[in-house]
Amino acid sequence: MKAKQLVLVLFCFLVCSVYSQSVDTHVLINESNFNSDTIKNRLERLNKKTPIELYFTPSVEKTIKRYLKTRVNFYKKNIEKINFYLPLFEEQLQNRKIPLEIKYLPIIESRLDPSAVSKVGATGLWQFMFYTALENGLTMNSYVDERMDPLKSTIAATLYLEKLYNIHNDWNLVLASYNAGPRTISRAKRKSGGYANYWNMRPFLPNETANYIPSFIATMYILEYAEEHGITLYKSKIPFLETEKIIVKEKIAFEHISSFFEYSTDSIIKLNPSYIHNIIPGTSANELRLPSNLVDRFIQQEKEFYAFAKTEFDKMEKPLPDLYSIDSKLVYKVKYGEFLGKIARNFGVKVSDIKRWNNLKNDNIKENQKLIIFPKRIPKS
Repeated sequence: MKAKQLVLVLFCFLVCSVYSQSVDTHVLINESNFNSDTIKNRLERLNKKTPIELYFTPSVEKTIKRYLKTRVNFYKKNIEKINFYLPLFEEQLQNRKIPLEIKYLPIIESRLDPSAVSKVGATGLWQFMFYTALENGLTMNSYVDERMDPLKSTIAATLYLEKLYNIHNDWNLVLASYNAGPRTISRAKRKSGGYANYWNMRPFLPNETANYIPSFIATMYILEYAEEHGITLYKSKIPFLETEKIIVKEKIAFEHISSFFEYSTDSIIKLNPSYIHNIIPGTSANELRLPSNLVDRFIQQEKEFYAFAKTEFDKMEKPLPDLYSIDSKLVYKVKYGEFLGKIARNFGVKVSDIKRWNNLKNDNIKENQKLIIFPKRIPKS
């Protein structure tokens, strides 16, 4: 009998262990956070401290409760990113007197990935489209996409948000317009019969935009009450602002910085994601952001570092030897009795060059054979 009881106890223990492992970790969240009255009261307190009108609507409540189940773990896993970027956003928003709570917008837009690219080409933390980025002062070329620069894209975003506020004079409509564009909001106004309040216009907006404000409010709500949701936000540290930028005077690659200063390439990319090929061109006004202590070393060893970078670039395989160009290519027909040495002397090139240009495995050539040559000089006859 005792043996049977022992088996039964062990069986129950195993079942309970398996069940506890399979239970969704979100269940462990404090159930009081899901209470409607709690959510409503917290939202009312938030509404008193922000110019953004926060309404406790069924869609807002539903989104908050859904995010409490599905997003809290994401915020916890990405707390380093959140703590890294939020101080930067706050500073730039404050500079233009934009509500600080809009610092949560890039979490919705890009999940705080400065290299994020959407299906339609929106890029960076703030998900700028190409022409909107140009209109707000960002540069894009073969080497650089400033939509992926955290600081410059944030400055551009605050400029754009300010423009949208001058159009709509309502922060909910600004956020909706940021998502859908000013023309979409204007059309929704007309369709609604002239309403100027987002919640009255909402039925006339595209689904994505109709859900955008509840999504923003839910994100803001959870992170404004981060401690209650088990999320640790730093209040005193400002990691991004502990970095500095310097002007780069010559062409360098991230791998050169990493090798010379013994600093990881991944960390350099994290601070400078706008350089598409991990190369900073040697043109004017190109900036490099590094931790403050590394900036001091860079300045002290600048001359030696540039020499090192040049040496590394010189080691790279060149498509053609110096002084040759694709425009100077000619096709030469071998004459009777000629050999590679004579042809090379006539055109002022090396035998090894002719072999490489023509993929020759040995020195054997024959009459009337055609050879590609990039001459340094053209023989008189």
